[in-house]
Amino acid sequence: MVPLFELFYIFFNIGAFTLGGGYAMLSMVEMSIVTKKQYVDKEEFWDLISLVQTLPGVFAVNTALYVGYKLRGIKGAICAALGAVLPSFIIILLIALFFTEFKDNEVIENIFKGIRPCVVALILVPSCKIIINQKMSWKILWIPIAIALGIWLLKISPVIIIVTVIAGTLVCEWYSFRKIKKQ
Repeated sequence: MVPLFELFYIFFNIGAFTLGGGYAMLSMVEMSIVTKKQYVDKEEFWDLISLVQTLPGVFAVNTALYVGYKLRGIKGAICAALGAVLPSFIIILLIALFFTEFKDNEVIENIFKGIRPCVVALILVPSCKIIINQKMSWKILWIPIAIALGIWLLKISPVIIIVTVIAGTLVCEWYSFRKIKKQ
């Protein structure tokens, strides 16, 4: 059985050293939970990521909640979620307290400019892993590429895309259901 403090500690480290949000943390979560500790196998981990992406809310917190709950129930979910959230809370609190003194400092500004490309890489690596682990063929890989380009170049709202995908899925399911019912 996984100790509650260990769950907290794992997700606290992930929360403290991940820049760029939930997708940027995926590699660290996989390394900690799947590779090092082997609490969850690789296939189950990527199934979990697929599930967590469909849920409303913060991706990193949902991932922590799911892993914590799977390993230790409600108490595990709470410990993992607190571990994931607490570093951001502390950092934001410190920034709010001291940033006004340093906001015009050129060194600080350059540090943030240097972090931006790293964040892109931290998001790109898990995205490629998702493509590989979901065994996406070139026949369907055009879909996420087209959606990304639509959001970026055409400024299509992600909300419109999500609603369209839900509606399209419901239509396809209805059509499949009618087809099966006729047989």
